Amino acid sequence: MNFQPGTLGRKLGCTQIFEDDGTVTRVTVIEAGPVVVVGKRTPEKDGYTALVLGFEERKEKHTTMPAAGYFKKAAVTPRRIVKELRCNGDFAAKWEVGQTLKLDEIFQPGQLVDARGTTRGRGFTGVMRRWNFAGNVNTHGTHEYRRHGGSIGTNMTPGRTLPNLKMSGQYGNEAMSILNLKIARVDAEKHLLMLEGGVPGARNGLVLVRQAVKAKKRSSKR
Repeated sequence: MNFQPGTLGRKLGCTQIFEDDGTVTRVTVIEAGPVVVVGKRTPEKDGYTALVLGFEERKEKHTTMPAAGYFKKAAVTPRRIVKELRCNGDFAAKWEVGQTLKLDEIFQPGQLVDARGTTRGRGFTGVMRRWNFAGNVNTHGTHEYRRHGGSIGTNMTPGRTLPNLKMSGQYGNEAMSILNLKIARVDAEKHLLMLEGGVPGARNGLVLVRQAVKAKKRSSKR
C-alpha cells in the first residue's frame, strides 16, 4: 500500500517552460489546491493513519445533511471531492483538521512523483484501435475482413473460447498511473504543480499526485 504524501488537483493542460540555459521542457500544469484537511484517521480510533482531504468548494444547498454535518464538525466549508490518503504518523502529525496543505512542504522541484488520473473514454472500439492489432491482409481475396481480430478459439479441445482474449469493447475511461514523473516547478502561492511529461486524463480531469513509490534510491556506498 502506498503511504507516500500527496495531494489532489485538476489537470489544466500542457505547456512548455524555458530553463536558464535555454532548454525547453514540456510540462503538464496541475492546479493542486487549495486542498483542506477535513478529517484524520488515527491508530487508536480507526486502526490506521490517514488524512481525509477535501478539494473544491461546493454549495451548501447541494450538500446532503450527513455530509454537511461532517464538514461543520471539521469547521470547513463543504467540499466537492473528498478522498482519504494513507500516510505515516510523522506526516499526519504536521497537519490539523481545517488546515490547507502547502505544496512546498510536500513537493520540491526535481522530486519524482506518481500521477494517477482517469484516461479519456473512447467508447466501443475494435481490436485495431483498442489492442493495436495489425488487421488482415488487403490482398489474396480478402473480403470484409480487414479489421477483424482473427481466430479466437480452437475446434474440439477445449471446445470453447478461452477467457481474457483481446477483443473489441469499451476502451479508455479507466484509472491509470504514470510513475516517476519529475517535478519541474512548484508554485505554492497559486497552488500549481508542473510535471515533466504527460499526465493521464483530459483537461480539467481529477489527478492524484503522490511522492514516487518506486523511485530508485541512491546508494550511500562509493
